[in-house]
Amino acid sequence: MDVRSRRSTAATKSGQAMPIKALKAAHENEENPRASDALPLPLYITNVAFFTLFFSVVYFLLTRWREKIRTSTPLHVLTFSEISAVFALVASFIYLLGFFGIDFVQSLILRPSTDVWATDDDEEETILIKDDTRKVPCGAALECPLPQIAPPVAVSSKAALPKVVDSAPTTTEDDEEIIKSVLDGKIPSYSLETKLGDCRRAAAIRREALQRLTGKSLSGLPLDGLDYDSILGQCCEMPVGYVQIPVGIAGPLLLDGREYSVPMATTEGCLVASTNRGCKAIHLSGGAFSVLLKDGMTRAPVVRFNTARRAADLKFYLEEPANFETLTMVFNRSSRFARLQTIKCTIAGKNLYMRFCCSTGDAMGMNMISKGVQNVLDFLQNDFPDMDVIGISGNFCSDKKPAAVNWIEGRGKSVVCEATIKGDVVRKVLKTNVEALVELNMLKNLTGSAMAGALGGFNAHASNIVSAVFIATGQDPAQNIESSHCITMMEPVNDGKDLHVSVTMPSIEVGTVGGGTQLASQSACLNLLGVKGANREVPGSNARKLATIVAGAVLAGELSLMSALAAGQLVNSHMKYNRANKNVTTTATPTPTVASS
Repeated sequence: MDVRSRRSTAATKSGQAMPIKALKAAHENEENPRASDALPLPLYITNVAFFTLFFSVVYFLLTRWREKIRTSTPLHVLTFSEISAVFALVASFIYLLGFFGIDFVQSLILRPSTDVWATDDDEEETILIKDDTRKVPCGAALECPLPQIAPPVAVSSKAALPKVVDSAPTTTEDDEEIIKSVLDGKIPSYSLETKLGDCRRAAAIRREALQRLTGKSLSGLPLDGLDYDSILGQCCEMPVGYVQIPVGIAGPLLLDGREYSVPMATTEGCLVASTNRGCKAIHLSGGAFSVLLKDGMTRAPVVRFNTARRAADLKFYLEEPANFETLTMVFNRSSRFARLQTIKCTIAGKNLYMRFCCSTGDAMGMNMISKGVQNVLDFLQNDFPDMDVIGISGNFCSDKKPAAVNWIEGRGKSVVCEATIKGDVVRKVLKTNVEALVELNMLKNLTGSAMAGALGGFNAHASNIVSAVFIATGQDPAQNIESSHCITMMEPVNDGKDLHVSVTMPSIEVGTVGGGTQLASQSACLNLLGVKGANREVPGSNARKLATIVAGAVLAGELSLMSALAAGQLVNSHMKYNRANKNVTTTATPTPTVASS
């Protein structure tokens, strides 16, 4: 009897299971001899030599690469020393991998075929073999199938996890095992998509596990009807369903000679109706016109030096036109569409904030500009090795926060939209007069906002329209904060007979590719506006057009709400048209007027 047989017999007689690590070690030592056993030892001198060679050539090649980037030398043009360094790098890497990586390679090649639900090898598990007379742990030569879980049995209400009745299909036997593993903590909920390879099934299992864990029903939350594959790794993690938000249409909005039906996703009554009334007033008066003032997304890293003087040195370096051209080349290599426009710096002690601004095509562009900024920071590290990068974003951008820098400098798309509303339309459609609108705008949007210390909030309810259009078209709802920066102006024209109204919005942050824009519902809304996807002929034009449509819709919403306030219609309209107990089959459809401010 050989050693292996004697060990198995001993384990059988004792009735004790060997730990996983012990069995693996014995199994690998006896049946899987390692290639490292044939190497002569000791090899200290050889190892040191190859280690030194490897890191030396890596440092040499990186230095040469940075010099070529700085001097705009093609990377594929190699000198004799560089060719030799490449060969030395490959040779030393092969040696180090062959000597020190043999165990790792063997573990990959000889790894057992275990079930996807198998736990870590560090857990000392045992399984029964054949007639259950002997127990051995899961080792390298054994298959560990998913443990069979007995059907649920009646238990006391105190010990059992509550199972909530839901409208979802009944779970299968396999799903029940996985749900139990999730509840027991053996399978992380976030890894279900990766392990199952079925995003819809993963969402259903996660949903059921959540209901049993909390004892709360999710029957009102839809599960079917969403393409869960489309959100994996892009829009939402660990989904259990999706939220339904009604989408209404305001329009047609006549803007720059074209009509648009504006989709608005909202749960606020009267909002779409109010914006629709504003669109009607604009259409009857000849339409609105927009101007794109600026197009540039921003990202502002913060770096620190030992002294304020060194921080000022980098500031002056960045403001030098010749240096800016070099940094532009480095930045633009990060993307086909990213184009650096400006770098503006400000200092706080020995900390420097650099606000990069660049165009980003039809994408909103946060990821795009972050990649370019990282490339520039890596490049600057050569000339400023004492620069300590604290964060890729230092809030001088400023993203998803009200900030004066966005109000003054702009971020994303800066748009102004205007219209001249005829006096007859003001009286017949908006039910007020020019003088009342001008006075209310001055006292509410301008003086009242100033008294409140508003930052970019010199408007009636711009964020209402921005949020609704953002959600409908797949934009980032959190960027409504700076995108709703708006000042509404109203002035009498044509000897006071007509009304000139405008909205100036310096930081509308939108895109037509990436993020939520690729989801089916949001993509359909973008298609309705004619701005779906990227414009191949004029990159960036779709996103710019979407920004002007947002501004045009805000103009309509401002006009209608201000008119309702001037005419005293706000409360009455909400009480009359925003009631849940109305019988829509018997009530005549009224002419809606307002939304809340």
